[in-house]
Amino acid sequence: MAMDIVFLHGLRVDAVIGIWDWERQFRQTLEIDLDLGTDIRPAARSDSIDDTVDYKAVTKRVMRLAEEGGFLLVERLAQTIADTLFAEFGVLWVKIRINKKSAVRQVRDVGVQIERTRPA
Repeated sequence: MAMDIVFLHGLRVDAVIGIWDWERQFRQTLEIDLDLGTDIRPAARSDSIDDTVDYKAVTKRVMRLAEEGGFLLVERLAQTIADTLFAEFGVLWVKIRINKKSAVRQVRDVGVQIERTRPA
């Protein structure tokens, strides 16, 4: 089966996230990159958004998860995003990178990256 990639990189979301009390007092900006494995051939044939991953809908859903989730760890947010993308958007594979730039003052970028395949 073909594996094409629909991607969204540099999605900026303000969220309450962190394990420390002081982190939970304000919103921090996360930068999220998504690579979504799918087969875009049906959309290439039909020229219809209904036959592909609607990246605007994905963007809105991921933003809502991050903004409303109240997660302690970016690891949990990443896994929740993966589970949601499999369940709601039918993607076959995901790579998710969450950059929590403000987590460590001495470092430019810090976060997690996960890759998951849709459960059978």
